[in-house]
Amino acid sequence: MPFRANAGRTTYVFADLKDLLAKASPPRSGDQLAGIAAATMEESVAARMALADLPLKAILAEPLIPYEADEVTRLILDSHDIGAFAAAAHLTVGGFRDWLLSEVATTEALAALAPGITPEMAAAVSKLMRNQDLILAARKCEVITRFRNTIGRKGTMAVRLQPNHPTDDAAGIAASIVDGLMYGAGDATIGINPASDSLPVIGDLLKLIDAIIHRHQIPTQGCILTHVTSSIQLIERGAPVDLVFQSVAGTEKANAAFGISLSVLKEGLDAARSLKRGTVGDNVMYFETGQGSALSAEAHHDIDQQTLEARAYAVARAFKPLLVNTVVGFIGPEYLYDGKQIIRAGLEDHFCGKLMGVPLGCDVCYTNHAEADQDDMDTLLTCLAAAGVSYIMGVPGADDVMLNYQSTSFHDALYVREAFGLKRAPEFEDWLRCMGITDETGRLRPPDPGHRLIAAE
Repeated sequence: MPFRANAGRTTYVFADLKDLLAKASPPRSGDQLAGIAAATMEESVAARMALADLPLKAILAEPLIPYEADEVTRLILDSHDIGAFAAAAHLTVGGFRDWLLSEVATTEALAALAPGITPEMAAAVSKLMRNQDLILAARKCEVITRFRNTIGRKGTMAVRLQPNHPTDDAAGIAASIVDGLMYGAGDATIGINPASDSLPVIGDLLKLIDAIIHRHQIPTQGCILTHVTSSIQLIERGAPVDLVFQSVAGTEKANAAFGISLSVLKEGLDAARSLKRGTVGDNVMYFETGQGSALSAEAHHDIDQQTLEARAYAVARAFKPLLVNTVVGFIGPEYLYDGKQIIRAGLEDHFCGKLMGVPLGCDVCYTNHAEADQDDMDTLLTCLAAAGVSYIMGVPGADDVMLNYQSTSFHDALYVREAFGLKRAPEFEDWLRCMGITDETGRLRPPDPGHRLIAAE
């Protein structure tokens, strides 16, 4: 059904909910590329006015992609918890924003509500929020997951140790792993993006991580960021798989471009859980997402990229993952043009994921051809730390030499810990202290070239 709103002397008409959400989005290059963005700021304001008056229940009644045509839509509607939604069912989108920022929206209330929030609801309310609103509301959320340690507790922030190497060289990867561990990084996971898709190569990398973890009894988990079907084959061959990784998107067609379906993800979940390698929990999945992935696959159905990103979190939520992160600026300026758009997208993604009960982290990153620099990443990192981000990336020197993009370093994590007083996963924090890497307060001890971890590797 069409929506109308007046701005000045002009009445704007929006064809349907899909059009309304797209026009209400803050400016971004991907929506402009898709031809669905508001033509003027006045039109965008009018769309937000109309969106603010829309009842949340109306969003349930108007699927953006027909139920029969898209398995992600079916997942969203079939898994919607009406009982959990009852607490917010009487609200408009604007009223929901006010509720989220009120004292009534406690951590406990948000956790109870999460199963009742659809991605379209989360995306809609985020479009009415300033950056500070996104930070404040997300900060109230607590999403805890477990495998060999506990991630997501308030007052903590984990780091994925990302020791990528352009030729998958074992010595180079091991050196980066030790470097990261000595900086106190690696509690989210030790996760490698392999340069090769060869199963024997990936199997050797899994054994390398597994050997380091078990030799030093590190309470963390390893992951090779290969296709879910490769992980399933490796599990069948007896490889030491902790986490099964997959990039996911918000439409069936976009996921098909990744070579996956919901049934394939379920197969990966079952395979990983069958190994029973977790010690404190069984959250075995690791998903990555990013605004623009559906558009780049021509699978966006004229839906704005931020709403599609939230739909990807519905896919992730269904498989109870240990980790989910938005690789916020990785695709490039065609989708997020500059630092301002990247910062906004990162805060939107984090808020929407946490509101839906997903353990959202962020790869605070950009490509070298974007209108962004490391100062922009410092700003986003600081905002996400204030918002309670579950984890970030730890890349040697913040420069990924295999993927050729800029991210965050081990030093950046130390900055966040110092500025906000954030701890690591508690089991990992204890291990660092026992290893003499940190002191009783969690601060790094002075460098020791003869440390047993360095000598062993």
